[in-house]
Amino acid sequence: MAISRQQLAKELEPGLNALFGLEYKAYENQHAEIFDSENSDRAFEEEVMLSGFANASVKPEGSAVTYDNAQETFTARYQHETIALAFSITEEAVEDNLYDSIAKRYTKALARSMANTKQIKAANILNDGFATNTYGDGQFLIDNDHPTIAGNLSNKPSTNADLSETSLEQAMIDIANFKDERGLKIAARGMKLIIPSDTQFTAERILKSANRVGTADNDINALSSKGMLPQGYVVNNFLTDTDAFFIKTDVPNGLKHFTRAAIKTAMEGDFETGNVRYKARERYSFGVSDWRGIYGSPGA
Repeated sequence: MAISRQQLAKELEPGLNALFGLEYKAYENQHAEIFDSENSDRAFEEEVMLSGFANASVKPEGSAVTYDNAQETFTARYQHETIALAFSITEEAVEDNLYDSIAKRYTKALARSMANTKQIKAANILNDGFATNTYGDGQFLIDNDHPTIAGNLSNKPSTNADLSETSLEQAMIDIANFKDERGLKIAARGMKLIIPSDTQFTAERILKSANRVGTADNDINALSSKGMLPQGYVVNNFLTDTDAFFIKTDVPNGLKHFTRAAIKTAMEGDFETGNVRYKARERYSFGVSDWRGIYGSPGA
C-alpha cells in the first residue's frame, strides 16, 4: 500500500515548524566487534572441522610404529538470507509536499531499518547461544557438552555466574584449557569481553582498576596487570540478557559473517498509478564454525 497524502496530512500544511522522529542516532556495525567478516559468491558456505592426531606413543625397540587416523568431525553451514524492505509514495503526495523531499527522509528511514535488522540478527547468535539454535556439532553454541573424539568439552563455566572479577579469572583459566578434537591442549586466549549495556560499569571497574575491585586489600588487579583481554570490552546494545557475558577468543574460524550481496537500493515509478517505489535489499548470514571462538556465561 502506498503512502498517501492522508498519512502525510501535516506535511502538506503551511506553518509546520519541524518534522521529527526519523533523526535518531543508531547503534551501527556492532556486529563487527563480534564476527569476522568474509565475502561469499554462492548460495551457502560450508566449513569442515578436521581432527588431527592423538598424542604420540612410545615405540619399543624393534616394534612397529603406531598409526593414527585423521577425519572430518562436523560441518558448519552458513545459509544466506535475503533481507529486504520497501515503501511506495503516491504521485500526489510527492507533488503536494511543501517541505523537504519525502523520498529523501524515508529512504534514510529505510536504511536505518535495514541496519537495525542486521544488528539484531548478529546479536541473536549470542542471545540464543545457550538454547534454541544448534550448530555443526549438534550442540548449542555455548554448552558444557560439545562432543569430540576425545570426549565432551565445554566453553562455559561449570556453574553459571554473573560478571565479576572471580568469574572473569575463571573464564581465562577455562579458555587456556581448551582442547582440540583429539584432546590436545590448544594455546587459546581470551581477547575481548562482550557485554550488554547493563554491566558496562562493572566491566570498567574490573578491567581498568589498578587494584582489586571491592576489597580493602592492596592486592593488584591480576586481570589488568597480566594484560588479559587485550582488546578490552565492548557493549552490544542488542544483547537481551542483562547479566550474560561473552568472551571472544583468538581461536580462528569462530564466529563469522558472510556477505553474499551488499546492500543495494532501487527506485522505480509505476506507469499506471504514478506511485514511486523504493526498495533496499541485501543478502548475508551470521553463524559459527568453531565453538572455541567464544566463551560465555548466561549469568547466575
